[in-house]
Amino acid sequence: QVQLVESGGGLVQPGGSLRLSCAASGIIFSIYDMGWYRQAPGKERELVAHIAVGGVTTYVDSVKGRFTISRDNAKNTVYLQMNSLKPEDTAVYTCKAVKSIGVVRSNTIWGQGTQVTVSP
Repeated sequence: QVQLVESGGGLVQPGGSLRLSCAASGIIFSIYDMGWYRQAPGKERELVAHIAVGGVTTYVDSVKGRFTISRDNAKNTVYLQMNSLKPEDTAVYTCKAVKSIGVVRSNTIWGQGTQVTVSP
């Protein structure tokens, strides 16, 4: 069964840390670009961090220096380490996988999301 399952969300105080995990099954994980998205109430979904098949990473400006995306192809898992969390980081975080072979992108898969709440 092809699926992405996120975990690690929860309630944390401002300045705290969380590590999100997204475990993939049913795909050849190493040939998928992986991304973490978030959507806060009343706002559009935004790409937070992305890691390509080759390991190149990109981040939205608002999380640079605070968040780190990484992948473990042996465990079919992508992580998002979130430090120095702020209330504005509160959102549902969802991972996405896109098959990447050369310049061809296909077979997009979404996880179900995990809630992150940053509050005193």
